[in-house]
Amino acid sequence: MGPFTRPVSSPVIAPDPKSTFDDPLSHVTVHWESTSTFNPAAIVRDGKIYVLYRAEDDSGEMKIGGHTSRLGLASTEDGIHFVRRGEPVFFAADDEQKEREWPGGVEDPRIVESEGGTYVLTYTQWNHKKTSIGIATSKDLLHWTKYGPLFAESDRAASRSYKSGGIVTQLVGGRLIAARIKGRYWMYWGEVEVHLATSSDLIHWEAVKDMHGDPVIVLKRRPGLFDSAFPEVGPPPVLTAKGIVLLYNGKNDTGLDAAAGLDAAAYSVGQALFSMRDPSRLLARTKKPFLKPEMPFEKSGQYAAGTTFAEGLVFYKDKWFLYYGCADSLVGVALSAGGAKTLR
Repeated sequence: MGPFTRPVSSPVIAPDPKSTFDDPLSHVTVHWESTSTFNPAAIVRDGKIYVLYRAEDDSGEMKIGGHTSRLGLASTEDGIHFVRRGEPVFFAADDEQKEREWPGGVEDPRIVESEGGTYVLTYTQWNHKKTSIGIATSKDLLHWTKYGPLFAESDRAASRSYKSGGIVTQLVGGRLIAARIKGRYWMYWGEVEVHLATSSDLIHWEAVKDMHGDPVIVLKRRPGLFDSAFPEVGPPPVLTAKGIVLLYNGKNDTGLDAAAGLDAAAYSVGQALFSMRDPSRLLARTKKPFLKPEMPFEKSGQYAAGTTFAEGLVFYKDKWFLYYGCADSLVGVALSAGGAKTLR
């Protein structure tokens, strides 16, 4: 897919210290998006792009992962200029997921639309001890039902910390809709190593296992390249005529395996192509990133090495809009004017 270019030389969503929220767990008024706004999901609804972005407050320690994260909602008619809601729409609460989501909160969303119009959210549950991928659904992007972690406690995959889940989609009538392959839905998930999961209903998932009963590995690190430290799933993948296109985030190594021309530990975006007949089969993979930290706002923030960390992809007005986190601090956008032709 692509090529992608930046339509503006500035972030499109930045922190707002004035926004406040009466938190249901701490019972205090918090400045919920005062520190950082980043790692966005995106969906098209009612002729607009809606972005769910991770927002960090000013509580906790001044370090990565030390604050509480909630999800804000913003809309745009041109893909660049946003109108934001004053309060978060998704957050840790006094519910069945409190133990998994407090005090770290909810992080790093990806979102898809089902055939019936329900929105399905995958996000990171963070309790300052362990991460897991949570599942939630909504009809309007404002009111959400949480279903808990991706895997049942009895699943061996649940024994580890895991995050970053992208459900495979396909372009239908100008919108990306969750796709069935062989009658089932598929999800690429994980960081360090990328794995697969399947579902019959988008809510209950099972990890695809190898002969030893471990989650099958479909993508690994590559010494000397932009993903030399590890790959991590990006936005929901897209089913095309040539296979499943997975945009993914690659972290550069900090040692001898690091790629030249990239800062150590920087995150860039690459692409992988998987077979539609066998979603675990890798067909092709880019050797160079198509988006990497270059602008000042992508290289200055709480993640000093810099990131273009992609999580939101939509097709809107015959263009692809890719939304990404910048240095764990801001939201940026890149677009491809090739439209649907990029799928052929």
